[in-house]
Amino acid sequence: MIIFPAIDLRGGKCVRLIQGDFDKETVYSDDPQATALKWQSMGAKFLHVVDLDGARAGSPKNLDAIKKILDAVNIPIEVGGGIRTLDDAEKLLSLGVRRVILGSVAVENISLVEEAVKRFGDKIVVGIDARGGFVATHGWEKSSQVTVGELAKKIFAAGVQTIIYTDISKDGMLSGVNAGIFANLAKFSGAQIVASGGVKSLDDIKALKSRESDGVAGVIVGKAIYTGALDLKSAIEIAEA
Repeated sequence: MIIFPAIDLRGGKCVRLIQGDFDKETVYSDDPQATALKWQSMGAKFLHVVDLDGARAGSPKNLDAIKKILDAVNIPIEVGGGIRTLDDAEKLLSLGVRRVILGSVAVENISLVEEAVKRFGDKIVVGIDARGGFVATHGWEKSSQVTVGELAKKIFAAGVQTIIYTDISKDGMLSGVNAGIFANLAKFSGAQIVASGGVKSLDDIKALKSRESDGVAGVIVGKAIYTGALDLKSAIEIAEA
């Protein structure tokens, strides 16, 4: 199982939001490059980067910060937030990003997801962000009537192998995870699931690791490592055991 330290970018700074609320922001660093190097030095094998401004605007907005991160580290990074065209995806991949995360566009235009997979293969992953079992879009500011399971099946049928599933109600809350939700989605959809939202302790990492055989392939850790509630090195040791 892979641990993905999260770097959420807003205005070129590393921030964390609570439940996706842009008015509930904490700035943890104005140097994303140093943050990326810190997580790499603690053993991270892959970084999860979100362009929050891009998610709101509908196109990538923090390219300079993303370039700085790429220049700083020698581990792969994945980037999401506002990637809604094939050109957006290609631009990021050409910079050296390993995987791009499609989000809102998967709800609105599944044929674009299919085309992206044909063109870029496993460099395409899809993020499903949900509130109360229904998918949220556009930087979590809009809700849809599409259920998580329904969308996950469509995404897997479109050729996407990995889905990042975020439980918005838990995001930034340090409230713990329900590993069964992620395992059930993996079994229901056929996709590999990366869990996101609510991780607060090594117990959460252990619970998710126990579901690896069910299709839980990774977990994104954010606020817990920024606040020191979770020791990243120990989490990685558990995940890789």
